[in-house]
Amino acid sequence: MQSFIDRLLQYAHWVLFLILEVLSGWMLFRFNAYQGSVWFTQANAVAGQVLDYEAKLLQFIHLKDLNGQLTQDILQLQQENDSMRTLLAQLTQDSSYTQKIQADLLAGEKLIPAHVISNSIKQKDNFITLDKGSKDGIRTEMGVVSGTGIVGITYLVSNHFSVVLPILNTHSNISCRLRGTNYFGSLKWSGGSPLQAYMDDIPRHARCKIGDVVETSGFSSVFPAGIFVGKVIQINNSKDGLSYRLEVQLSTDLAKIRDVCIVSNSRQAELDSLQRQAK
Repeated sequence: MQSFIDRLLQYAHWVLFLILEVLSGWMLFRFNAYQGSVWFTQANAVAGQVLDYEAKLLQFIHLKDLNGQLTQDILQLQQENDSMRTLLAQLTQDSSYTQKIQADLLAGEKLIPAHVISNSIKQKDNFITLDKGSKDGIRTEMGVVSGTGIVGITYLVSNHFSVVLPILNTHSNISCRLRGTNYFGSLKWSGGSPLQAYMDDIPRHARCKIGDVVETSGFSSVFPAGIFVGKVIQINNSKDGLSYRLEVQLSTDLAKIRDVCIVSNSRQAELDSLQRQAK
């Protein structure tokens, strides 16, 4: 303790100087308005700068968390966007969009509307009866379509009625292709589910996948090319292993159809006559 007092006395003049400096500064800013305002202005500026740095530091720390949240939000939006794309792809193969596409494809054809008066889907060889016949311009071997795709081909015709051989008949054989390719095959039905059929004779080198769209090929005068048939849901080998057999989910639910249109191709009679001469 004595040594501390001795050391303090040794530097007493410096201690006194500091005390007087602090006292004079206090008196200067306390009793002089101008110097006081300058002091407080500078002090506030420094304090403001310090607070600004603190706010920026906190903002930077919070920004890291915010970036993480934004990343999660972006990923979620991307997933929702992918889901919307998938939904759009499904919708473009359905109802109103399909009807618009078919309307464009059939724009140059004469369409005869008809109403379904009897229909079967549970037999091995099903038939559909329509309320239009030869007096309405119906002939045999004319294509029949609905708003969602193909239905079948007219088989028997009387004056006021006609019988359709639908795709749900084991004798039905319609030329189809995979949309966007040159791979063709025959659409057939072998019984079973009324919502599924098979597309045979697809070559082994064909690049096909589940989800591919099946449409009419246009290889006959019955249906123009591009009429929606269905989608590929399974790819199998043919019995001889030389080609593929595609399982097709049909676009048209024949159990629900009530109204159809018969495609009247004005050149069909000419083509049929020419083909008979060739035989």
